Amino acid sequence: MIERAYGLGEQSGLAVWTEDEAGPYRTQPYQGKNWHPQGEPLKQPHEYFPNGTAKIMTLFHPREGNVRIKGTLSTANPILHAWLKENLSEIVDALPPANALKSPEDNRAIWESWRQDLTVKFTLPETLPPLRLLLVCDNLAGHKTPAFVLWLCEHGILPLYTPLGGSWLNMAESIQKILKHRALDGQHPTEPQQIIDNFEAVARAWNRAPTPFLWGGKRAQRRQHARLRKRYQLPASGACTYQPVRKHLSLLEKCLCA
Repeated sequence: MIERAYGLGEQSGLAVWTEDEAGPYRTQPYQGKNWHPQGEPLKQPHEYFPNGTAKIMTLFHPREGNVRIKGTLSTANPILHAWLKENLSEIVDALPPANALKSPEDNRAIWESWRQDLTVKFTLPETLPPLRLLLVCDNLAGHKTPAFVLWLCEHGILPLYTPLGGSWLNMAESIQKILKHRALDGQHPTEPQQIIDNFEAVARAWNRAPTPFLWGGKRAQRRQHARLRKRYQLPASGACTYQPVRKHLSLLEKCLCA
């Protein structure tokens, strides 16, 4: 059903977003490629002092490639739910007006059609607004609290929970891995706020020229389609692109090279 949402959700007039939390990222030296003046390689210390961790909350729109992130020291339910409600409300409000439905029965049938094959289900409320958005997320307990699920349904949002061991179905995993490399490779943050600032800086740079993601799961039909048109597979999930991810410098890297 999640693969179907990636392939047919937007064509059916529904927005398809993905959600995930990344981290914790520690205050430590990070290996990886980095930019530096010629002849002045970046040196990392052989010892460091742990000074806390940072986490990143992510909302990603594969069709357009836009990402919304927020750095935080904790992703406890009050913090995570407040951020998701604020951003999802903005996303839903910006969508085109919903089509008028003939009856509540037809409306419920649409909701049920998008969750019929899901492993993790919940009881839908009796009264449902028009379905506006499909939200792919993992099945952590915090994503399934009754109050939060009811809020999603009241705003026309249907959560699609990935099954156990199915994180590769969430394309937010791929964008998080790309941002992580750009934000932390070759860096040595000594404060959690530095990690947060790095992530938010590279996310702003990414959104200036986002790369749309397509679903590239390992199915025979998709493999056949890939032979006809070149694809670039992305790490961490089944996402792919038809163009290489731009290797532009992040704002942090440009500052280091200046």
